[in-house]
Amino acid sequence: MPRQVPYDDDRFVAARDLAADQGGVLSRPQLYGVGITRWEIRGQVRGHRWQLIGDQCVHLENGHLSPEGEQWAAVFHGGPRACLDGGSALVAAGLERYTLERVRVSVPRGARIRRHPRFDIRQTRRWAESDIIRVGLPRTRSATAAIRAALWARTDREATYVLLLAVQQRIVAARDIGTELLRVRRDKRRLLLHSVVNELLDGAQSLGEIDIATLLRRRGLPAPARQAVRQDRRGRYYLDLSWPDYRLVVEIDGIHHAWVENLVGDALRHNAVALDGDTVLRVPLLGLRLQPEAFLDQIEDGLRAGGWSLAA
Repeated sequence: MPRQVPYDDDRFVAARDLAADQGGVLSRPQLYGVGITRWEIRGQVRGHRWQLIGDQCVHLENGHLSPEGEQWAAVFHGGPRACLDGGSALVAAGLERYTLERVRVSVPRGARIRRHPRFDIRQTRRWAESDIIRVGLPRTRSATAAIRAALWARTDREATYVLLLAVQQRIVAARDIGTELLRVRRDKRRLLLHSVVNELLDGAQSLGEIDIATLLRRRGLPAPARQAVRQDRRGRYYLDLSWPDYRLVVEIDGIHHAWVENLVGDALRHNAVALDGDTVLRVPLLGLRLQPEAFLDQIEDGLRAGGWSLAA
């Protein structure tokens, strides 16, 4: 009876079926579990049909890893208690437009660290099994991941951005982030994150809104309503900042306003507000960074034109 070739072997079929849900990647224990020996793994690698990813897992193809395969490989390389953490866990949960240099994996204190140039594997004193989702790709819960991503961010601005992005894309609710933040007892960024979360709970939906709210308070200008709902024949839409008593609306233009899919909607919203009789000021986020006083002057002028005075 002729010997079966591996791709007709039930064990290899089972391995491929299992890998299909893991970005084409299996750990060595998973391969051994379906009956494939280390010698057979070595043979597939030598034949350039498979490739080793570190010493803990195997890619059952010989091309580039998909992002999902990269995530699974990072967790397998981290060991049995490893999980995606921080920004990597948020990306696995669906976060978009957030770029990471390497996949971040956390393991508990005292665990063995297997170094690998393509993965960022670290021990963390914040590690707790109750924080981990182990159905599918192991990762920390989104609220926990968001706080850790902010704590581990390179800059305060990046920390603010990742929290904003997670809330804006509905990966996690601001209230859940706030609850998770209460667990952080000591960190140099703790007070900053409390300020950011308070702004998010108060309704800020863009980085520009958080910045401008602080500037308005310092200037002594009245607090605006945020994300106020308006209705026209096309349906409901939201205003970034508005002062209904003074018929003034301010729209914060971040980089996302330049995306093609947003241009028409922004124009229609602007026109609808103007037709209702309100003054609409547009504040580009870059302008807010470079010339904040000039734009604050215009907002103050708009408020005064609507009847506001410093003594009001």
